[in-house]
Amino acid sequence: MLVEKDQTTHPDFVLEVAGVDKSFAGVRALRGVDFALRPGEVHALIGENGAGKSTLIKVMTGVYRPDAGRVRFAGAERDFRTPLEAQAAGISTIYQEVNLVPLMSVARNLFLGREPRRFGLVDTSRMNREASHVLARYGVDVDVTRPLHTLGLGAQQMVALARAVQVDARIVIMDEPTSSLEPREVDTLFSVIRDLKAQGIAVVYVSHRLDELYAICDRVTVMRDGAIVHTGDMIGLERLRLISLMLGREIAAVRDTGSTAFDADRHSRPEGPPALRARDLTVRHRVYGVSLDIHPGEVVGLGGLLGAGRSETAKAVIGALATDAGEVEVGGRPLTRRSPASAIRAGVVLLPEDRKVEGIIPNLSVRENISLAALPRLSRAGLVSQTKQDEIVRLFMDRLRIKASSPDQKVSDLSGGNQQKVLLARWLALNPQVLLLDEPTRGIDVGAKAEVQALIDELARAGLGVLLISSDLEELIEGADRVVVLKDGRVVGHLADGDVTEEGLLGALATGDDPANRLTDPDEPSSVHAAATGVHNPKDEKGEQQ
Repeated sequence: MLVEKDQTTHPDFVLEVAGVDKSFAGVRALRGVDFALRPGEVHALIGENGAGKSTLIKVMTGVYRPDAGRVRFAGAERDFRTPLEAQAAGISTIYQEVNLVPLMSVARNLFLGREPRRFGLVDTSRMNREASHVLARYGVDVDVTRPLHTLGLGAQQMVALARAVQVDARIVIMDEPTSSLEPREVDTLFSVIRDLKAQGIAVVYVSHRLDELYAICDRVTVMRDGAIVHTGDMIGLERLRLISLMLGREIAAVRDTGSTAFDADRHSRPEGPPALRARDLTVRHRVYGVSLDIHPGEVVGLGGLLGAGRSETAKAVIGALATDAGEVEVGGRPLTRRSPASAIRAGVVLLPEDRKVEGIIPNLSVRENISLAALPRLSRAGLVSQTKQDEIVRLFMDRLRIKASSPDQKVSDLSGGNQQKVLLARWLALNPQVLLLDEPTRGIDVGAKAEVQALIDELARAGLGVLLISSDLEELIEGADRVVVLKDGRVVGHLADGDVTEEGLLGALATGDDPANRLTDPDEPSSVHAAATGVHNPKDEKGEQQ
């Protein structure tokens, strides 16, 4: 495939990167990268995980210093030694993983380092008042005196966005800014981006969601294997062409694979008891009487908007979240004392939504992260068998195609997609019966996403029961055999067979909690139980889109 570059020169570039190289432990992360950003443009920066996007951003913002090449900002050559220097110059960054202070209040996070003062002391009343006004413009209505960590990921991301924009920036870099946002918040973000553009502020927009790129971006730069393979206008660039550039494959091959890597055929649901049965799970103020079944070899989707209670349901199943009522059975046996440890022993594991906070151990190696949960099985008399550990690590690194320089590389140095594979390897090493996947493809590129989706199919065909939680409607529709729909912590619909469509999902959400539209079974007193066990009410198809 020919390498394409935009050779146009422009005297008014606000940021230029020329001939930048960067290596880590002998691995070249950037190879002769040229990148230019115009004032007031929204410039997409895309590529597979490991393509070099994050490294390039860190070079531009002073986290890393290049081994070769130069960075020019506002017409002058600059050598940012720290992110603080870059921010002071006018480059503000919003990261996919919110990089604020969880235990501080929302207001303190918003004004951190530039708090309003009175008589030399922080003017808390004014700060809280101004924080409320600022966040209201972004559609965030929260108590700004609350600790940041008490907010959902979407609200935290909007706080990070508001903070970045409040700083006097000439460039705002957004790394997967919508990965934790619901559609309403995405619309708000796009409005903010248009305002920035109108003010002449340049935006570097990193995302794996192609629809967003075509909706908001002016130009696009595609990276692959640490190099630039294309820079040009978004207008007129065919979607398949864009994907083929990212993957390094011909357009015809991309066209054959379709929008996801799931098999077109549904998985067969075997007769017999479910692998996992949850009944009337209730968590105060979060989950209300949720029930669901997962059979061996079946992928059950859990749909709903952010805040609907999807993650809370999965955590309640494995005992990571204490329940006020409800029961869980695995293979027909009740889990009496629910805890993550007892769930793991019973064969139920959870891949969490936030891999950085709840998944990987960043300072440990790939080897240690993969084998962590299996250590009791690899030990004898308190000593871990190095040979068995190496066998498991090698097996799953090969099986999941984890890209790392060696098993001893720190997992935090891997791309997001490879970190996700490491987490999957950790749980698959335990040979589980039920796999709960919470946003398994969030924030990973199209190539890694396809590999994870194909793996889900493979695991279901091998007899695992899979719960798939996803904000991606396409992923739910094409990957799940049945979908249980949640809204405000309650089951509001169940879709199976031909009803697993976008219209069906939106219709179930639109009916809400109206008892007249609930799915019911005349033989079951609990409408929630009926929704979870597959009884279909045609009324659900009549809901209008919100």
